[in-house]
Amino acid sequence: MNIMIQGGRVIDPTQQWDQVADLYIQNGEITALGEAPAGFEADEVIDAQGQIVCPGLIDLCTTLREPGQTRKGTIASETAAAAAGGITTLVVTPDTQPIVETTAVAEMIQDRAADVGFARVLPMGALTQGLEGEQLAPLHGLASSGCVAFTNMRNGFSSSQTLLRCLEYAATHDLLVVFQAQDNTLVASGCMHDDTTSTRLGLNGIPEAAETIEVSRCLLLVEQTGVRAHFGQLSCERSVRMIEAARERGLNVTADVAVHHLLLTDESVSGFNAAYHLQPPLRSQLDRAGLRQGLVTGTIAAICSDHQPHDPIAKQAPFAATEPGMSGLETLLPLSLSLIEQELIELPQLIETLTSAPARILGIEAGTLEIGSQADICVFDPNAEWVVSDDTLRSAGKNTPFLGQTLKGRVNATLMDGRIVFRR
Repeated sequence: MNIMIQGGRVIDPTQQWDQVADLYIQNGEITALGEAPAGFEADEVIDAQGQIVCPGLIDLCTTLREPGQTRKGTIASETAAAAAGGITTLVVTPDTQPIVETTAVAEMIQDRAADVGFARVLPMGALTQGLEGEQLAPLHGLASSGCVAFTNMRNGFSSSQTLLRCLEYAATHDLLVVFQAQDNTLVASGCMHDDTTSTRLGLNGIPEAAETIEVSRCLLLVEQTGVRAHFGQLSCERSVRMIEAARERGLNVTADVAVHHLLLTDESVSGFNAAYHLQPPLRSQLDRAGLRQGLVTGTIAAICSDHQPHDPIAKQAPFAATEPGMSGLETLLPLSLSLIEQELIELPQLIETLTSAPARILGIEAGTLEIGSQADICVFDPNAEWVVSDDTLRSAGKNTPFLGQTLKGRVNATLMDGRIVFRR
């Protein structure tokens, strides 16, 4: 199908392109930007006047729940939510049931996503068997089956030697390792940031050292092995400073942050709303300021949703007894846009953190509107307001503290491989 996206403000950080122009799509690829190619006849025209046209968003951390926990979400429901949020590529965690530690599971997830057709799904493979931190998973085979990175998530390792051997193997095969740094012996029974708010509420706290100690250990082993490493969903100001120092020493490390950690702090927990029960927890105002500074300086290269859908019962208990996690695919873009209103970052730089920067981290060809590239495109109105509700969210998980709030910025069309997968 030939598609023309007409009259939008086209922003593509990979080409330093930011101007009103028409965009032309043919056979699933971008064929022209500005003037129509010779003989082009549009089968469909998308009117984008007053809207932003940018590469499809790439989310570096999403939990799909399928297979194994379909009561919380399915590949169909969550990829449909992604398309509604302008996201065309999802990097998904390996904590399914069964875990992504065999080629069969990795291929099944990708095949199921391809059948549904709403978004491209790139699985992360388990770094160790069963995510138990003891024996190396078959990384080479998983990579051959489409796994773009490997992680043990927030599960610990039996020893630093085990982690070292994992990183040495990954470095030998140039595989990307993703750390969600957390020392579980320090987390213990904690459920929120360890500070004055947790003391006042009588809730067990999680100290920032639970993250920073593990970041420090991982960085030392990354330096020794030379592995490509990415630190996902940082929550502490000190973690950002350590990543910055490592990059200055020439280490091949990158980092991202979940958008809610750029906006919220532990003070939000004051009402015991279980929607704020997250892992890593919401931190202090100082930590939030450090994360924001890291985003501005480029130490933090990307913003993700850290989407974790839950069924209602998972959040219907006393705060500490609920399951951590927030549904975030459809709020990723509008929440990120609020950073512009707060004058923290400009729109082209923000789009880079959601598109081309994640693509560079993964080493994939995506996040661009270059001629000949796959037509993964997001068209959104940055000024349109909408209310977050059970009815407006397509995700099966309604567990977001933003329910009932009015957000600014709404996706009107999403294209993947030149197909319209969402249109409002």
